[in-house]
Amino acid sequence: MKQPESTRNRTVDLVKTLAIGGVVLIHVAAPPLSVALTGSGDWLAALFWGTVSRASVPLFLMASGTLLLSPEKPLSLKKLYTRSIPRLLLALLFWAACYKVFNLLLWAELTPAALFQALKELILFQHEEHLYYLHMMLLVYAFLPATRLLAQYADRRLLEYLLALWFLLGIAYPTMQTFWPFTLVTGIPAQWKLNMTYACIGYTLLGRYLSAYRKPTRRLPWLLWFLGGVGLTFGGTWMQSAAAGSLAPHFLEGMSVGVCMIAVGVWGLCQTANLSGWLGRLAVDVSRASFCVFLTHVFFLKLLARHGVNALAGPSLLTVPLITLLAILPSCVLYTLLSRIPGVRRWLL
Repeated sequence: MKQPESTRNRTVDLVKTLAIGGVVLIHVAAPPLSVALTGSGDWLAALFWGTVSRASVPLFLMASGTLLLSPEKPLSLKKLYTRSIPRLLLALLFWAACYKVFNLLLWAELTPAALFQALKELILFQHEEHLYYLHMMLLVYAFLPATRLLAQYADRRLLEYLLALWFLLGIAYPTMQTFWPFTLVTGIPAQWKLNMTYACIGYTLLGRYLSAYRKPTRRLPWLLWFLGGVGLTFGGTWMQSAAAGSLAPHFLEGMSVGVCMIAVGVWGLCQTANLSGWLGRLAVDVSRASFCVFLTHVFFLKLLARHGVNALAGPSLLTVPLITLLAILPSCVLYTLLSRIPGVRRWLL
């Protein structure tokens, strides 16, 4: 059922709108980042778009944390394992299967042997690359009984302590581990860092914390967080890539310090935004369609690429946002059509 307009979290709507646009930007900017000459104008333009959008998955996790960890919304184990997790798993397997068949049709390789191989890959969770987010969300859902307890009963100080520990072991340490003197650390201390899949749970707590305890009244501090994160991510990637002679994605990873700073900055700026007019209505509409856009936009990117339309077709500064729109718009139309089919919106979108 649609959430009543008066009870919607408009900050979450705006965050999800920016995040889904950012996810598509990241995918569109990937070809020139991989192919264009490192340090060239096209490469730098693609790096710019890839940088400003890099916090999209963390922002989705923060939005999920804000909604799922709210004490006002009860979530029993029965509901979690009979509705929430089955819905996510069904959507994952359905769309993963669609991509398997789509790829075979796109390249005219649809044979019984290829279908059997696709079935094995489907069962083993070898899915279309961007669906890794749903793999992580299954883990986020499994930990909800514990994280909801923390969100409900931990006071502000305890939550800040846990977030600081998460930042040190899940964000800062993995970022610095490739640099001296951290490269000299071996044994157990080298394993102190959080695995990325588990570290993603920290972003859900961060979203809950910022929503509950950080109500910004000024935009400048959040803008500085954003610009600082962009500078660190862009500059770090450029510097390492120039030294390597090809893209070095370490600073672009979702669990890096710069990307975390971008996510915090974007969240704060969204909290201070005026969402009473057309921007609010647009955010609500795109937010509702965001899961469908996430699931389906790669179909359209692949179709466009099959006909030679990708970010390499012109200057990346222009082609990346243009092709992003060309993928988002049909995905939104597809959501409008599919959401009218009984049961589809509830279980697959």
